[in-house]
Amino acid sequence: MQTGITQAPFGQLPDGTQITCFTLTNARGMVAKIIDFGGIVTELHAPDRDGRLADVVLGFDDLAPYRGDSPYFGALIGRYGNRIHEGRFTLDGEQFQLPVNNGSNHLHGGPDGFDRVKWEAEVLQEGGGASLRLRYLSRDGEMGYPGNLQATVVYSLNDDNELVVCFHAVTDRATPVNLTQHSYFNLAGGGDILGHLLQIDADAFVAIDAGSIPTGELAEVAGTAFDFRTPRAIGARIGDDDEQLRNGGGYDHNFALNKPHGKTMTRAARVVEPQSGRVLELWTEEPGVQFYSGNFLDGTLQGKGRSYAHRSGFCLEPQHFPDSPNRPQFPNVILRPGEEYRTESRFRFTVEPAA
Repeated sequence: MQTGITQAPFGQLPDGTQITCFTLTNARGMVAKIIDFGGIVTELHAPDRDGRLADVVLGFDDLAPYRGDSPYFGALIGRYGNRIHEGRFTLDGEQFQLPVNNGSNHLHGGPDGFDRVKWEAEVLQEGGGASLRLRYLSRDGEMGYPGNLQATVVYSLNDDNELVVCFHAVTDRATPVNLTQHSYFNLAGGGDILGHLLQIDADAFVAIDAGSIPTGELAEVAGTAFDFRTPRAIGARIGDDDEQLRNGGGYDHNFALNKPHGKTMTRAARVVEPQSGRVLELWTEEPGVQFYSGNFLDGTLQGKGRSYAHRSGFCLEPQHFPDSPNRPQFPNVILRPGEEYRTESRFRFTVEPAA
C-alpha cells in the first residue's frame, strides 16, 4: 500500500490555470482526495466494520460542477462561514457592506468566497506521513472585507484515521474571520442520512428567525427536537411541528458547544451509521458547530454515480456563531493586526461492532 500523497490533474479554470487533485493515503488504507480549487475534499474513503472502504462525502467527478451551482460540497469556507445579516457590520466605527447571496443576507464569504478560488498548494513530508498545506491571500476589499488576510489551511490524514484540518490567518487590518470546512457526509455511502445516530455535546443552540439569522437567544435544547445530548436518529424529530425547524427547513442551526474553558479541543459530535458500523467523531477547538441536514438537496445535483436527493448528506461545520460581527454577546470573531487566528478540527473515523 502506497502511503503519503500523490497528485493528478483535475481540470482547468477558464484562464487555463491547472487544478490539481492531491490523494492522501494513510497506513490503514483510508484515502482523502483534495483539490487546490476551494480546498475541496472531493472524496473520503473510510472503512466499515468489515474493513470495506466507501466514499463517505458528497461531491463531483470533475471540476465544472464545483464551479457551478455547488452547495459548498467539501469546500473551505471564508472569510466568514455562515450568515451575516444583510451583509452589513460595523467595525471600529466604520460600516462595511458585503455582497448578499442568500436572500437578503451574506453567506459563506459571498458569491466568490474561499470555496471558489485557487489555493497555493504544497506537500509537507512529516515523519512517516504527509500533509497538504494550502495558502490564499484574500486582498483588502475582496468580497467587501477590510484588510489583506493571509489564510493557511493544512490537511493531514493520520494513521488514527483522522482527517485533521488546521487553520491559520493573519491580517494587516481588523476584519471578521470565521473559517470552516463544509463536507457533506453520508456514512452509508448512499441513501438518506435520517437513520444516522447523532450526538452533539451542546445544552443550547443559536435560535434563528425565518431568514436564518440569529435572534440573539441561545435556546435550551432540553425537551426539544434539538436535544442530541444522547444519541438519536437524525430523522426522529426532524418533522416535528417546531418553529425553529420550520425556519431552517429542518436542522440548519449552530449548536453552542459545552466547553470546560476557553479554546479547548473537545468532542463536539459523534455520528453512527448502524448498518455499516461507521462512526464519525468531530473534535474541535471552536465554540460552535453548524449541523445541517441536507434540507435543500433535491436530486438535481449528480456526482460520482448518484444523484443527491433530499437529506442524502449532513454537515458538521466547526465554527463561531452566525452574525457574530453584529452580536457582541457572541464569541469574538474580529482578528486584528499582530494577532494570529489559529484553530484545529479533527474528523475521526472508527467503527462500532454489530449489535
